Amino acid sequence: MDHPELSDAGARSRAEAAARASYGRLVALLAAPTGDIALAEDALGDAFEAALTTWPGSGVPANPEAWLLTVARNRQRDAWKSAATRTSTPLDAVRELDDGTHGTDEDMIGAIPDKRLALLFVCAHPAIDPGVRTALMLQTVLGFEAAQIATAFAVPAPAMAQRLVRAKRRIRDARIPFTVPDADVMPQRLPAVLEAVYGCFAIGSATTSGAGVGAGAGAGAGTGAGPRAGAGPRAGAGADTGTGVADPDSLAGEALYLAETLAALLPGEPEAAGLAALICLSQARAAGRRNREGAFVPLDEQDPARWDGALIARGEAHLRHASSLGRIGRYQLEAAIQSVHCERRVTGAVDRRAIRTLHEALARIAPTLGALVSLAAVIGELDGPEAGLAALDRIDAAAAERFQPAWATRAHLLAQAGRREDAAAAYDRAIALTTDPAVRSYLADRRG
Repeated sequence: MDHPELSDAGARSRAEAAARASYGRLVALLAAPTGDIALAEDALGDAFEAALTTWPGSGVPANPEAWLLTVARNRQRDAWKSAATRTSTPLDAVRELDDGTHGTDEDMIGAIPDKRLALLFVCAHPAIDPGVRTALMLQTVLGFEAAQIATAFAVPAPAMAQRLVRAKRRIRDARIPFTVPDADVMPQRLPAVLEAVYGCFAIGSATTSGAGVGAGAGAGAGTGAGPRAGAGPRAGAGADTGTGVADPDSLAGEALYLAETLAALLPGEPEAAGLAALICLSQARAAGRRNREGAFVPLDEQDPARWDGALIARGEAHLRHASSLGRIGRYQLEAAIQSVHCERRVTGAVDRRAIRTLHEALARIAPTLGALVSLAAVIGELDGPEAGLAALDRIDAAAAERFQPAWATRAHLLAQAGRREDAAAAYDRAIALTTDPAVRSYLADRRG
């Protein structure tokens, strides 16, 4: 049964909710027969527009995903009737939709998880430029707009848009199959897939974690290991998108689902389990990042009683499984750092020496900008602010110039060293780079 009639605002809210939950899943289903991602995105966009005009009067369908999929498939069929498309689209793919061999749209909804994972691995195909694989996954599977991805990658928006268009054209023209690759091929594509899932979580959690508030070694730069400068999304990048995927909690939940699905699909891959552990342990503290009034609370001041014990246990189980496989990697080390912080829920204390050892190991095997900034924060706490500032100064200045955690950590260390004017200037820079109003308010208070 459809939901009753609702206002335009109500219809928009429901359409945006459907986009948050289903955008990448539906793109994967629509693009699978032909590999034409651009056409699938256009058809789905038309379906969302139709929902905004139809749902206020007729009510929201009982199965919004199936409704959107049906409308989008009809738009695809209209496009395929053109002579130009008929000559460039595989005949079998067109016949599949024309004769209904794909099954009912309600039935196809059940295939969404596998289709979406297949699309992730399609985007990581060797025929796709490695420099655009993660960005392509962020857009087609996770629903970010090109402009938002460009901001996250620190490249001009037109250049990113062109790269994405070329990559989608390559998938269509090369007829890359929409299938999860065989076990012997999958490990080659896995790093890019993990990077995209981690990018989704990093962007989604940046506005709720207060990454880089500089409030002690535990806060330095969020998880302590942002993607490599210039090679992945920067911590702190905005996350509002035109597809409605603007809710940070929704993005973090989406990343968690994908990470745990990958870990289950690839039980022999330690980094898949490591990423699942990292996201579980990080997301477990989500409720503690704001107080009852909505103000930001840095990690070391959070009430561990508000953390999610069940999610911590899931993360620990993933981490133990990853460790049992005997191959250490970046995500496992990041998860181990989070695990040490989560121990405070039981012991009431944090083992700073263990934190330092893990950060040093992480900086050796994956010297990302976030990892180096977090290590500097830990050094500053254990060896004194001047030592921490010296570690910050060893980081490439150009890469750190627009990295908010670097400035927030610098401001904190300068204040501890008694260099008040320099600290105020660093806080000003960190505040200017902060998008979350609650974190900005927190930093402004510390500056004062």
